[in-house]
Amino acid sequence: MPREVSVLAAIAFAVAVGFGVVAPALPVFARDFGVGHTAAAAVISAFALMRFVSAPLAGRLVDRIGERTVMLAGIFFVAASSAMAGLAQSYLQLLVLRSVGGVGSAMFTVSAVSLLLRVVDADRRGRANGLFQAGFLVGGLMGPVVGGLLTELSPRLPFFVYGATLAVAGAIGALSLARTTLHERLGRQDGEANRTSLRQAFRHRAYQAALVSNFGTGWALFGVRSSLIPLFVVEGLKVGAIWTGIGFLVGSVAQALSLVSAGKVADQAGRRPAMILGGSVAFVAMVVVTVSSTVPTYLLAMGLFGVGAAFLGVAPGAVIGDIMRGRGGQVVAVFQMSSDLGAIAGPLVAGVLVDSLSFGSAFGATAVILVFGPLLALRMPETRYARQPELPEDSSGPEATTRGEDTRPEEFERGEA
Repeated sequence: MPREVSVLAAIAFAVAVGFGVVAPALPVFARDFGVGHTAAAAVISAFALMRFVSAPLAGRLVDRIGERTVMLAGIFFVAASSAMAGLAQSYLQLLVLRSVGGVGSAMFTVSAVSLLLRVVDADRRGRANGLFQAGFLVGGLMGPVVGGLLTELSPRLPFFVYGATLAVAGAIGALSLARTTLHERLGRQDGEANRTSLRQAFRHRAYQAALVSNFGTGWALFGVRSSLIPLFVVEGLKVGAIWTGIGFLVGSVAQALSLVSAGKVADQAGRRPAMILGGSVAFVAMVVVTVSSTVPTYLLAMGLFGVGAAFLGVAPGAVIGDIMRGRGGQVVAVFQMSSDLGAIAGPLVAGVLVDSLSFGSAFGATAVILVFGPLLALRMPETRYARQPELPEDSSGPEATTRGEDTRPEEFERGEA
């Protein structure tokens, strides 16, 4: 595995730890300014919203000035805005600074994923993506524990720790990634022509399946699970809130233990079966939650969802790397936006369903969203075998004509929708 993958995973770990450290402090700090619960929640939403709307800009920056520059700028953007947020003297200052942090987060995520997909070849792309996701996962588990302790001392302290952690991670990245070699996919001449355009990507069935799968992951994993499961445990199962934490731990452990296997399946069996398996397991998990009325079935569902999330965190990203030629900042940006959109829309729709119907209806709707991913994966071509994928012609610009050895199976030629 290239050294750069370990560096990116370490940076992802630092980012996730810092984000988790700040999470317990944010609403408490916002409330210290005398605002209501809605305004306190808006600080969290502002970060997510700015991350979503600035992703296209981050993609264009990656295409124009390169992955490493944008990634390091994004890291230091978040580091500086977080440290300044710790010094905020008003609610408005905190809101603005967290919004700025959302822009930096988009820059980091889009550029880091773009870089990851270009430093590894197709044979190891799934496992590399799994290692990168593991960095986020482990960091996300550790962060809130540390953040809770720091918040007890001062709600401002986590912001300074986050800023310092990111500054160190950025410095390590700047030194470690200075001489990175990138896989260009096609010939180096006519760089603009050799890039995969959004028009080409959107017309490919594999990209469509990856977008829908990522949308479902954002909806279920980052949206509904975080917003509804805590309420379901207390109000639906009528047990103590401690079971929320236990369920999340079961899911996270299952996901962490499955990441290596998910990467191997995506690299050896192919992206298509990995996406079908991951989406199907996640769908079954959500069905189990829908009919769940006991703690054991709830824990079973959380464990299953962790396994499905591991495959869905690895395979769709590997597909993006397979179809990219050269820098694919905008292609990666839209892919990331699909998850963010799901994370924004999922809790809102599910919340309305709970208020008007029941928890079961909200989880059932989430299961329906999840099933579209594997259904689209069934009709996509396998991209694992394509060293230089044949993408639909882009009428908006010239096509790259330099081709290398091609070992893709015949069905890859039918990638156009």
